[in-house]
Amino acid sequence: MIYMTRKEHFNAAHRMYRDEWSAEKNAEVFGKCANPNWHGHNYNLFVTVKGNISYETGYLIDLKELKVIINTNVIEKLDHKNINLDVPFMKGKMASTEILCIEIFNQLKGPIEAHEGVFLHSIKLYETENNSAEYFGG
Repeated sequence: MIYMTRKEHFNAAHRMYRDEWSAEKNAEVFGKCANPNWHGHNYNLFVTVKGNISYETGYLIDLKELKVIINTNVIEKLDHKNINLDVPFMKGKMASTEILCIEIFNQLKGPIEAHEGVFLHSIKLYETENNSAEYFGG
């Protein structure tokens, strides 16, 4: 089994808050991330797939195809968007990096695994240089 990783990048804004909480409680729990004027990140996304190499092509998956899958199903939906307001697959969900990571996995699993013998292994999402989340499914 071999593992291949593709890196992509997107910029997006979000706000951490709960409607049912007061502004004070949101500020207490989420700090600056509860800013009512939003804030943004330059996200780095790592998509790792696994499977067996096709000895006919030498590939697990053509990386040009993987790029199209990621861009169509994730990047075009997130880049320069407000995660809380503009991203249908995040509707009604907390816009944390952890939940975003899980939802990106959910967006990519079907399209990637439609390729015979290719499986989505993990999604790693860097919100900042120092903070990331990684999800392996389940």
